[in-house]
Amino acid sequence: MFAMADTPAAFDIDQFLEAEQTKELLRFTTAGSVDDGKSTLIGRLLYDSRNVYEDHIKSIAKASVNRSAGHLDLSLLTDGLRAEREQGITIDVAYRYFATHRRKFIIADTPGHEQYTRNMATGASTADLAIILIDARNGVQPQSRRHAFIAALLGIPRLVVAINKMDLVDFRQDVFESIRSEFTGILERVEAKAAWFVPISALTGDNVVNPSAVMPWFEGPSLLEYLEKVDIESISDTAPFRFPVQRVIRPHQDFRGYAGQIASGSIRPGDSVTAWPSGRESRVKSIETWEGSLTRAYAPMSVVITLEDERDISRGDLITKSAEPPLLSRHLESRVVWMHDQPLDPSRPYLLKHGTETAPARVVSIVHRIDINTLDEEPASTIPMNGIGLLHLETARPIAFDTYRTDRTMGAAILIDPATNATAGALMLTGTFEYGPVLAPVTEQDRAVRYGHNPAVVFVGNRPDLATTLERRLFDHGANVAKLTAYDARIGEALKAAGVIAIVWGNHKPSYALPVDDESGAAELMRRLEATDVLHEENLADGEGI
Repeated sequence: MFAMADTPAAFDIDQFLEAEQTKELLRFTTAGSVDDGKSTLIGRLLYDSRNVYEDHIKSIAKASVNRSAGHLDLSLLTDGLRAEREQGITIDVAYRYFATHRRKFIIADTPGHEQYTRNMATGASTADLAIILIDARNGVQPQSRRHAFIAALLGIPRLVVAINKMDLVDFRQDVFESIRSEFTGILERVEAKAAWFVPISALTGDNVVNPSAVMPWFEGPSLLEYLEKVDIESISDTAPFRFPVQRVIRPHQDFRGYAGQIASGSIRPGDSVTAWPSGRESRVKSIETWEGSLTRAYAPMSVVITLEDERDISRGDLITKSAEPPLLSRHLESRVVWMHDQPLDPSRPYLLKHGTETAPARVVSIVHRIDINTLDEEPASTIPMNGIGLLHLETARPIAFDTYRTDRTMGAAILIDPATNATAGALMLTGTFEYGPVLAPVTEQDRAVRYGHNPAVVFVGNRPDLATTLERRLFDHGANVAKLTAYDARIGEALKAAGVIAIVWGNHKPSYALPVDDESGAAELMRRLEATDVLHEENLADGEGI
C-alpha cells in the first residue's frame, strides 16, 4: 500500500481577513532634498519586503533599460507621473500601501523641491511618522531644515532621519556621526520630537529591510524593523470628546438625530453634553448606528446621537462633554502654510473651514513670516506660495476648536479662496488673540501700504468729464478712488482720512483740495502714480506742472 502524503492545511480566508483587520496601521511620509533618494527608498522597501507584483517589476525593468540605468530603477515604483519620470523628480504626493506580517503601512512619498513644499505639507498632515532623508555626500541642506520645521509644525509624533547613499562615502561612521550631530541641533531649535537616526543605502538595500553587513558599527535595527516595532501615538478614547455635526437626521417628527464622525474621545447615553457655539446643554439619549443602538461610542466611529432635549443644532456645530469645553472665539491665531499661487492678500476675504463648519474670515494681520533658511521670524505684508507664517484671523461667527498641539484634528483648518474655491492655506490653530485696544491703530502709512498710494483730495474745476476720466484711470491702476461734486466736498476730508483719493468737481474749490486743470494734468498725475506706485500729496501742489 502507498502511504498518503500530508495534505496542506486549507486556506482559511475568514481567519486571514480577521488577522489583517487586527494589524496596526502606520501612516508615514518621506521628505528630503531633490535626489536624496526618497522614491528609491520606498521602491526598495516595497521590493525587498515582497510587496510588488511580478508584472510591475517587469515593467520597471524595461523602463530601466530604456533609461540606461544599469540596474533595476526602483524609484519608478513610485514616480508614476510622466513628468516625474522624464525629470527624475517627485512632483505630486504618491501614496503607496504595503504590509508585513506585523503591521500595515501607508506611505506618502512627497516632493523634495522647494516649489512643492505645499505638497509635502499635504502628505505629512495625517502621518504618524516622518522619514527625513539626507544625502551622506551633501550633508544637511536648506530643504532638510525646511522639512524638519514642517514636520515639527504639523506635530508628527515620530521622526526618522535616514542618512542615505552611505555606499558613496564608503559606509564611513564619521560621516554619519557628523550629520547626526548637526541635524540634532536643528531638531532642537524647531522643537521637533526626538528622532531616530539610521545609515542606509537605498540603492544597495543596506539597512533598509535587511541589516547591513558592511556597517557593523551600527547596532540598531534596519529601517523596516524599526517601522514594524515603533509605538504609534493615536488619539486615545480618554481624550476630550469632540463630535462635529455633519448632518441633522430627521426622517419624521418623532426623531431628531445628529450625524457625524467622532473626532476624539468617547461618549455614552446619559452623558451631559454641550453644543457649541450656542453653549446649550443637554444629555445623550441614545447612540444609533446602522447595526443598532450602542452603549458606548469612540473615535473614529461614525454615529448618530440623539439628545433628551430639543436643541437648535445644525451642521457645523460641535458637541462636547459639558465638563470638557473647547476654545471658542472669533479671533484665531494660527500658523499657515500658504498653498495658493496667488500670495496671501490681507485685503481679500477668505472662507475658513474647520471640521464641518465654514465661515467667512479675514486676515487681521500677518504677525510674522518664517525665513526657512535661517528659521528666523521676519515682518511681512504678504506670504507667497509655499511660505510659512503666523496669522491673526477674524471669523464672522465664533469657532469652537482645540489647539493643533493638543489635537491635530480639531486644531486643523484651511483657508479657501471664495472666488475659485481653491484651498489657499493650511492652518494649524495655536490659540486666540486679544482684539481691541491692545492692537495698534491703523495709520496713514498702513493705508498707503494696503492701497498702494497716499490719500489726496483733487479738484478738477467744473469738469465732470475730466473727473470721470481721472477716476477711471486711477481705478484701473488699482487706486482706492471716489468722485464727488463740490456740494459733497465736505466729506472729502473724511474719505482722505480713510485712505481714499477723492476727486471733486464743481464751481467751488475746497480750500484743502489740490488742483488738476486739464487732460494733460490727469495724464501727468497717472504718470507719477505709475512711476512711483505711491501718490504723494507734495507732488500735487501748485507750480508742479499740474
